Amino acid sequence: MFPSPKSYLPALAALLILLTIASCVFVQERYAYLPPGPYRGVLELEYNPIIPNPKGEPLPEKVDLEFDDVTEGVLPFTFDVVYEDDTTFHMVIHNGAEEIIVPAEDIEAGRDQSIGRDTIRINFPVYDTHISAYHEENVIEGVWVVHYRSDYRIPFKAYFGKGFRFTTMRKEPVTDVSGTWAVEFAGGMDEDSYPGIAEFTQQGNELTGTFRTETGDYRYLEGTVQGNKLYLSVFDGSHAFLFEAVIREDGSLSGSFRSGRHYITDWTARRDDQAELTSPDELTKLREDIPLAFAFPTPEGDTVDLEDIDGPKLVQLFGTWCPNCRDETNFLKAYLAKNDVKDLQVVALAFEQYGADDDRSKQAVRRYRENMEVDWPILLAASNDKREAGQALPMLDRVISYPTLLFVDRENRVRRIHTGFNGPATSKYAEFEESFDASIKELIAGDPAAGPDQ
Repeated sequence: MFPSPKSYLPALAALLILLTIASCVFVQERYAYLPPGPYRGVLELEYNPIIPNPKGEPLPEKVDLEFDDVTEGVLPFTFDVVYEDDTTFHMVIHNGAEEIIVPAEDIEAGRDQSIGRDTIRINFPVYDTHISAYHEENVIEGVWVVHYRSDYRIPFKAYFGKGFRFTTMRKEPVTDVSGTWAVEFAGGMDEDSYPGIAEFTQQGNELTGTFRTETGDYRYLEGTVQGNKLYLSVFDGSHAFLFEAVIREDGSLSGSFRSGRHYITDWTARRDDQAELTSPDELTKLREDIPLAFAFPTPEGDTVDLEDIDGPKLVQLFGTWCPNCRDETNFLKAYLAKNDVKDLQVVALAFEQYGADDDRSKQAVRRYRENMEVDWPILLAASNDKREAGQALPMLDRVISYPTLLFVDRENRVRRIHTGFNGPATSKYAEFEESFDASIKELIAGDPAAGPDQ
């Protein structure tokens, strides 16, 4: 004999209750702020106002371009949101082999009660920039703000669950661009053309690499090759670089390079495994062979005179706003931690966006000192204008790059001047490590043969 349908009702009711409880638990487990996982961020580098064009004619500013800018100035990058507990999370920005962690203490999440929208602010305190945005469901929308530039804001958007950078397309590349390329950048109105060297690694459609110039490198670049076009970008909180190029029939490259909204230039390249730049030890020289001398204040107002510092010295010319300088600082910290450097001293001279006397510069140096855990003195020398830097250190013939590193002996005579920094993204990093170690040992030993490398 079969049970009546009514006898199932209690069981069905219990099942419905369990399902309801389970669904409630699922809702309660939703994260308070951003969903965890991958995001695709974009910075809109180009102003794209809607221009009336009823006849569909070519717009003058889009005619006869050396390189047809197919991305319309959109710089993509990827990042992850990683929760440490139910309400605390950090971010990881990806650029090729580089992972930049934005710690939880630099992220502010909340709600704008006046308009009923969720907000987020992502701070990059070392670089004096931030992203301020609203977020709803799977989209973040706001602006990247650079404080040291006047009214400098770039629209920013990010989309949850999208882990690709430029595109999901897989067009067959016309060639493999892996290798070394001699590059010529066209420069701009106030800038002459300048040389560079591109170092590319391609695996199928995936492309990584960097550009070296005589004043430093262009960071860890990541992108793609699609057909006869290549695309590379980097965003690290300070730099927003976008490279695009067409692969010509003769195998050369021709493209454009954007840095934020304030700079754009053309570039060309040809394969050259023997390409070389001027040695970084040959770019900056002494006007005359006299001891180095300076006296500059700390952010707290205490003046430090080089004459009062005993022992051999490294004098770093840098800016808190400069990622290449940060690479060099990390290198110095690691070297000092691993090696017995005797009485070697390090002194950093900051050349800041706001000038030496501005409170914002003092705050920037304090933040840098704390975040980078630097235990050597950082002095406020001048603004980042290279003419002012030259006036602050008149014994140098010029200052053309941040960072610039001076190797100074016990008598305060400059034994070597190394301009720029080829960081870990480049093939020259290991070479610099070796030459740096040799120079330090000579300074410590007081080798009289270690004259100025000029």
